[in-house]
Amino acid sequence: MRVAVAEIIKKEGEEVELFGWVHARRDHGKLAFIDLRDRSGIVQVVFGPSAGGGAAGGDPSVLRLEYVIRVKGKVKRRPPAMVNKDIPTGEYEVDAKELEIVSQAEPLPFPVDTAGYEINEELRLKYRYLDLRRERLVKGLEFRHRVVKFIRDYLDERGFLEIETPDLTRSTPEGARDYLVPSRIKTGSFYALPQSPQQYKQLLMVAGIEKYFQIARCFRDEDARGDRQPEFTQLDMEMSFAEQEDLIKLNEELLIALVNAVAPGKRIQEIPFPRLSYADAMKEYGTDRPDLRKDKDDKDLLAFCWVVDFPFFEKTENGGWTFTHNPFSAPKPEHMDDFLAKRNIGGILTTQYDVVMNGLEIGGGSIRNHRAEALKAAFEIMGFAEERIRASFGHMLEALAYGAPPHGGIAWGLDRLVSLLAGEPNIREVIAFPKTGDGRDPMMGSPAEVDKSQLDELGLEVKKIKK
Repeated sequence: MRVAVAEIIKKEGEEVELFGWVHARRDHGKLAFIDLRDRSGIVQVVFGPSAGGGAAGGDPSVLRLEYVIRVKGKVKRRPPAMVNKDIPTGEYEVDAKELEIVSQAEPLPFPVDTAGYEINEELRLKYRYLDLRRERLVKGLEFRHRVVKFIRDYLDERGFLEIETPDLTRSTPEGARDYLVPSRIKTGSFYALPQSPQQYKQLLMVAGIEKYFQIARCFRDEDARGDRQPEFTQLDMEMSFAEQEDLIKLNEELLIALVNAVAPGKRIQEIPFPRLSYADAMKEYGTDRPDLRKDKDDKDLLAFCWVVDFPFFEKTENGGWTFTHNPFSAPKPEHMDDFLAKRNIGGILTTQYDVVMNGLEIGGGSIRNHRAEALKAAFEIMGFAEERIRASFGHMLEALAYGAPPHGGIAWGLDRLVSLLAGEPNIREVIAFPKTGDGRDPMMGSPAEVDKSQLDELGLEVKKIKK
């Protein structure tokens, strides 16, 4: 039965069977030394004259880097002078008695025994399945797993239900461009991939779920930007019968507990998190994402803050109004009369709240409009005609007419939070298969043209656009 490399520290004197990759090899006369790697770690394997017996596929002299092998041998302590203090298994080695080459490997396009920062990123992404073999990236994925597991357990203990929402939905004007998916069954019609589960999570509140969360995939067809991805992951959350203070308290406590549990080497500068109004943040720092760290050279210092009291609307280029954050947000209670009357629009403040860490927004949410007439007023202020409102959001207006509870929520940018806590320079380092900054996948070669027969089935023709 296979034993993971990390487990050999409990197997001294026992015979074990290991599987993994040849991480390094060293030949010393009649002895050959192999560093064998699996996901759990690295161990030194010693091949003496009897190892493999020279049988076909069992000769250690033919081994090359990244060959996949099976080794059977006895675990023993290394001589004190030969202990490797840099790895957890460094006091032990395996005296090989059997060797089997499971699969061979071509020479790799780059080494996987370094951190990898020095390697061209396009090349790394083209061979991402090899890039992921490096220890740093494995640890990053393990760290991300622990973050997500902690969040799930934390919210489960507080009565939240994790519920999946559809990835094929309707295109609605929510900000960024939608990714469209043509329907073969209904030619000329399209699904959209969700920019967020915003409407679905509100409909779950109408349904009486009361406490929802999801580790949600989101899709936005945005122009190329360095630290953005066309598909990304959110922690999405919604609560019924909750006010702004309830959501802020829950999320602040979750963030504190998360940092303490998965990144204990990090230090939170100030608890409770400071709160700034949008106006004060802009006046004092010139941004609504202020970096409040007192020592910006301290890489383990985390300075959180909440920014509140955002303007609900801002002027568009053509002189109209658009939302600053979310059209489904409710105004602050003292601004509801102006909101419904559509007056003093520039002075209306929303219930939006953003959580910022070290100068980067890591989450944002709001209390929602749970009354149909209030949601409709938001779109009317933005100049939407009655017909357009009904066509795009009629299902929401109808749902809110059936006894909708007051509710609010938040979404965290999970990729960004994980990269910051892991100390990585960008979100691509903590995503298993990321795209380039301009939305390409060098490994799969996407986006790519499709066969004309596929377009014909969908009733589509490609029109070249001059750029």
